[in-house]
Amino acid sequence: MSPLDVLEQRRAAVTGQDADAFADLFAPDGVIELPFAGPDVPDRIEGREAIRAFARAAMGALRIDALVTLAVHRAEDPEVVVTETLTKGVGRGDAFEGRSVQFFRIRDGAILLFRDYTGPLRKPSS
Repeated sequence: MSPLDVLEQRRAAVTGQDADAFADLFAPDGVIELPFAGPDVPDRIEGREAIRAFARAAMGALRIDALVTLAVHRAEDPEVVVTETLTKGVGRGDAFEGRSVQFFRIRDGAILLFRDYTGPLRKPSS
């Protein structure tokens, strides 16, 4: 499975609210880093089972309706993909959208590292 195939499965898992499918895309020692995380969100989640627990909690608190890839940037390193992403969803009863730059290191069909530089969430533009 190519890195882009993995990212498409990730999109389907996230928009389908499938925390287990999302977590299963990670290597057993995979890592999520959220450098701009808010005060109630960890900035680093280590290991597939911790990612699974985090994803279940996150998906219980909000719903992602669309995960739109605006651009994909390939690096010289074939394991690295950087995306520009627009996320649309609902959290706490309010619709939101937010842009982010997401860094992935994917090897042999498994995500080793997902680093999400998320901007502020806003009300959707009309």
